[in-house]
Amino acid sequence: MTTTSFSLILLGVLLNAGAQLLLKAGTNSVGQFEFTLANALPVGLRLASQTPIIIGLVCYVVSVVVWIMALSRVQVSIAYPMLSIGYVVNALLAWWLFGEDLNVQRWIGISFIIIGVFLVARS
Repeated sequence: MTTTSFSLILLGVLLNAGAQLLLKAGTNSVGQFEFTLANALPVGLRLASQTPIIIGLVCYVVSVVVWIMALSRVQVSIAYPMLSIGYVVNALLAWWLFGEDLNVQRWIGISFIIIGVFLVARS
């Protein structure tokens, strides 16, 4: 895998992970809600007006463009497992930014993901 290919994959993964974190930040601003017919419009408008959610959606769009560029260079059987890096990034940043729990069981799972991505990348 070339440096450009790996960079595109990593950029796509980081944009996707960033999008998730931004969506979480936006929903934290709104608070817990339930979609019912009565509140679908008010809640939808509150969500749509959250800057982190808007930026997160933009990150998703850009990540799709970057991902398409990556797939034009790398086999999908190698590129797709690399998306798992996003799980590691999200777990660490969610712990740091939102105070989410990162217990031993999660660390073990993260370790398996890292080993798996390493093995796929070396193939």
